Amino acid sequence: MVVEYSVEVENVSKVYVLGKGGSIKVNAVENVTFKMKRGEFMLLMGPSGSGKSTLFNIMGGLDRPTSGVVYIDEVDISKLDAYELAWLRNKKVGYIFQTFNLIPTLTALDNVELPMVFAGVDREERERKATELLKRVGLGDRLHHLPTELSGGQQQRVAIARALANDPAIILADEPTGNLDLNTGLEIIGLLKDLNREKGVTIMTATHDLKLLDVADRILWLRDGKIERIEERAEVGVEAVSEGENVMRRRSAR
Repeated sequence: MVVEYSVEVENVSKVYVLGKGGSIKVNAVENVTFKMKRGEFMLLMGPSGSGKSTLFNIMGGLDRPTSGVVYIDEVDISKLDAYELAWLRNKKVGYIFQTFNLIPTLTALDNVELPMVFAGVDREERERKATELLKRVGLGDRLHHLPTELSGGQQQRVAIARALANDPAIILADEPTGNLDLNTGLEIIGLLKDLNREKGVTIMTATHDLKLLDVADRILWLRDGKIERIEERAEVGVEAVSEGENVMRRRSAR
């Protein structure tokens, strides 16, 4: 059986040069190598400052590595010019942000349609697909509501639908439950897993939320810019899941 990979990261490093005359060098990411199978759900976990955001930006084509290679659907993104890279981000990468990042003057339907506008999809097809996606995430009765007329959980559902608009090779979700209460966070986690199973969407989630351990296939632990370990879900101890439940309860009590 041939294994298909949505993402391949090979010996990726990112060095930031700081200080007067470039006297300080910070290794934000160092020699990171891993692959993600098509349809896999992977967590990217580690303490603040471990390099998660840097690695996310490199994988999404928002930043270039100092060395190493990233392949998205077998395309070496380091060889793309600015126009090609913008096309790849639009067509191959879906983003879900902790702060939702919806355009406040656009309705839920218009927000989901927007990536398809940039991809050149005709208006009738955009509206059909955006409506279908919003129905799938439980917002069929909120198509024409502005973000300010939606709850936090509903806004995150719009963001998820938007991320799926162009059938991306991978979805990068940055703390997708970070601004949500316990119950809403659990709903979003369940929705992401359902979409992962039903549509075969490859998902990487950068998170501190250990509750997501319940739905991940693998967990990549990052520390000081390096891979500390990569674990299968079955290898993660029950203590970690229990700790995740406690974290979520403390957050919901604030």
